[in-house]
Order: sequence, then C-alpha cells, then structure tokens
Amino acid sequence: MYSLSDFDFELPPERIAQLPLLERSASRLLQLDGDQITDRHFADIADQLQPGDLLVMNNTRVLKARFFGTKETGGQVEVLVERVLDKRTVLAQVRASKSPKPGNRIRLADAFEVTVGERAGEFFTLQIDAGGDIFELIEAHGRLPLPPYIEHNADEFDEQRYQTVYSKEPGAVAAPTAGLHFDQPLLDRLAEKGVQLAYVTLHVGAGTFQPVRVEDLSAHKMHSEWYTIPQETVDAVRAAKAAGRDVIAVGTTSLRALESASQSGELVAGSDDTTLFITPGYRFKTVTRLITNFHLPKSTLMMLVSAFAGYHEIRKAYQHAIANEYRFFSYGDAMLLTTRSR
Repeated sequence: MYSLSDFDFELPPERIAQLPLLERSASRLLQLDGDQITDRHFADIADQLQPGDLLVMNNTRVLKARFFGTKETGGQVEVLVERVLDKRTVLAQVRASKSPKPGNRIRLADAFEVTVGERAGEFFTLQIDAGGDIFELIEAHGRLPLPPYIEHNADEFDEQRYQTVYSKEPGAVAAPTAGLHFDQPLLDRLAEKGVQLAYVTLHVGAGTFQPVRVEDLSAHKMHSEWYTIPQETVDAVRAAKAAGRDVIAVGTTSLRALESASQSGELVAGSDDTTLFITPGYRFKTVTRLITNFHLPKSTLMMLVSAFAGYHEIRKAYQHAIANEYRFFSYGDAMLLTTRSR
C-alpha cells in the first residue's frame, strides 16, 4: 500500500523548463517499456507507432482565465476562472485580502463587472454583467494562466505555444501538455504512416496543480473535471482494439477521460464530470500506451504514471531523466509509456 511520501523525489530547480523550445517536436522523448529505457527525440515518435494504432488527443483550448481587478472598496482582487457554467456565469477562484460576499461587485481588467454569487467549496460563482459572448469576453480581457512553477508572465509566444495545434474547444485553465510536442508536419507524417487520430475533450482545471496534502492516499479528495467522449472516438477505439492495435492516450487528461468513460468495462460515449483518482493497483480498461510529460513530486499524476508503467520502473526512469538533464513539467520533454496491465 503506497502513501504520499512514496511519490516524492528531489528535482534540481534547473530541470524545470521555463520556456518552450522554438520547435514543438524538438523535445526529447524517454521511452519506457517494462524496465527498458531508451532515449529518443520526440520527432521520431512516428517510428515507434504502427499503422492502425490510435492516438487519442484532448482538443481542449486554454482560456485566458486570469484576471486582475478591484472591489467596490478599492481592494485588489485576482480571479482565476475555473469553469464556464453558462452564458453569464463562471466558477472561479477569487484571491483578495478579504473574501468577497454574495452580492459584492468586482470590476475585472477595468473592462467589465461581475457580481459575486454563492461560494462552492474553494470557488465562487461570478455573474458577468457585460453582454456578448462569454468566451470572447474572456479572450479579449483575460491573461493566459501559466502554471505556478513558470516564473514569467505569459507573452505572445506563450499564447501560441501553451496551446496544442489541434486545440478547439475552449474551457481549460491549463494545457494538456503532452500534446504541445505535436506540430502539423509530425501529425501529417503520422497520418501518412496510417496512424489513426481521434479526439476527446477534458477541460483541465486548476486542481491539476494542487498538491496532495494527506499521507493516506485513500483520504485524498480528487478535483472534478468535465469531459466528453464522441461516438466516433468510441468507434475508433473499438476498431483499433479489434485489430489488435494500441490505443495511445496523448496526455494524462486524455487517459483520464477514456478511463472515466470505461468504468463499466467498455468505453461509452457521453459527457460527465470525473473525479477518477488512479493509483498503483488500478487496472486500465482502454489505454495501452501513454505519451506524457514529467510530473511534479507527490502529485496525483506521478501516482497515475506509476500505476500505468510500474512504480519502480517510473522511479528508475525519473532518476535517469534527471541524471541525463531532461526538461521537466509543462514546457519540458516527454515520455512514451507502455502499461503493465497490457
């Protein structure tokens, strides 16, 4: 039985990638298959996939979800939109010297006002007073929310590179970072080889960066994220499995969506919220391989990849990555993992 401290490791600060590479597919790729570690370049990933294999990608698009504003009293406020609930309402984190109360009004980006509604756990509902499309409003006045371990404010380069080239459905507050390594020439090369592509949507929430605070993992409450699985993706998964080909999740978000929709034992189409918490001992029902970045110590994603590829194998791979100066986290290098339950 594993506990939180089992997923800790020492990471030199200089291993945290602060900037993306100039070319998306120029990153490195650590391939882990059982206890076999191979150092590769991400651009060569097509050589590791076979015709008929299925890549499942998360087509969520990151919102410019961070706002700075002022309360009616003049106090400063920082707002991070977590989820768009409807045409006029968002769920958001609100940071201020004093928590706002229902009915308080906040002016954001000196452009529009919101009215504070009821509290929902760590979040507040905010009613947007301005007219027009809510996503256009966020895009026009918000700022891109880079992860807390990236030490610069988002610029125009980040606004391009912290989105996947296939991003489509707005709603995330963090990028599905494994997908950041794919550029259009690489996608074209995969298509030419006969590798199939399918898409899911999972809107990544800020909870992805929240640390686990309990040593007993059974006491951890997983954050909720919304996902949808189209029927065409279900059909593509079934076709790949029937042909004996791999179903490869591009990122832990794609994996969580697929596995959340597979809890009956078979993948089903539809939309839902997921709080699926994957730890060692979980048996994967749909995904056989995973493309992912390197994750934070003690994070739920470290637990997920340990469940997928093996606890001891992942620890060995991370030690290898640190010793060989791989770049870590959102703007870092990638791994290609094969599940132990294959």
